[in-house]
Amino acid sequence: MIFRRERMTALVLILAGIGFVVVAQRSMNDYILSLINFVGIYIILAVSLNITNGFTGLFSLGHPAFMAIGGYAAAILTFPVRKKAYFLEGLPDWLARVEVPFLPSLLIGGVLASLAALVVGVPVLRLRGHYLAVATLGVLIIVQVLITNFESVTRGPLGLNGLPALTDLWWVFPWVMVTIFVSWKIKFSSYGRTMLAVREDDMAAECCGVNLFRTRVAALVIGAFFAGVAGGLWAHLVTAITPKSFSLVLAFHIVVMVVVGGSGSITGSAVAAMVFSVLTEFFRPMEERLNIYGLGEIFMALVMICILIYRPAGMFGAREPRLFEP
Repeated sequence: MIFRRERMTALVLILAGIGFVVVAQRSMNDYILSLINFVGIYIILAVSLNITNGFTGLFSLGHPAFMAIGGYAAAILTFPVRKKAYFLEGLPDWLARVEVPFLPSLLIGGVLASLAALVVGVPVLRLRGHYLAVATLGVLIIVQVLITNFESVTRGPLGLNGLPALTDLWWVFPWVMVTIFVSWKIKFSSYGRTMLAVREDDMAAECCGVNLFRTRVAALVIGAFFAGVAGGLWAHLVTAITPKSFSLVLAFHIVVMVVVGGSGSITGSAVAAMVFSVLTEFFRPMEERLNIYGLGEIFMALVMICILIYRPAGMFGAREPRLFEP
């Protein structure tokens, strides 16, 4: 009975989402559509970071680094062949003659981001607490520097522009559903319980036979895959990508969404991503009118401080709404 209720709830939500996409594509203007797409991408980023930070209790600031890897990979693969000869002269011949469809490009970008997370995670995830936060911040800086200096492939600080505008709601919505579905299946599985045990008391979990290092690396790799996919969607939504697109400010935004929503809560991360994405856009005209930039970041910081003081577990804690829990 519970299993049937869970399936019915998921089916209703998917059908409602498809209906919303159909109505939005037909009736909303380009500005509102782009805002909704950004909301979806932020949901992917927040929910995927929740796998790493929320389920296992890590504190990673390196999510934008994996997003950059996936974004640049997808951008280069989908870049028209006729333009590669002029803008990307340093590409290998086999890559310069290839133009890959969008879906394989997103998957390849996600896989490359996962491989980078695996390489980074082996040495970095032996650290804990603020040492881990500083180390992952270093990873973000290293990726930015490499992209900036690898001009023959990435065009350095100029970045890649003129990308095909492939991202729309028909791409973003399925990836949001896939990200939430995978996170949900992980959380309510035995492996997810292992991750949560590591978060609550890693010493007790290790005494029970849990491999702490392997569990943490797996969480980082899974989260990095979806961050890479989100990077590809982002690049083909704004039709440009530069090293500055994936900065510490973006890492701060995603971490705030996870903390405010509740570390370990998939629903909380999704709701916080929606709220903060809309509020950030709400502050933009005010910033331009007052010529004071960063009001959105100030507001997010204040909200996070209040949450940490008065509700440290976040809006939802580690729970999901009773309607959705199996």
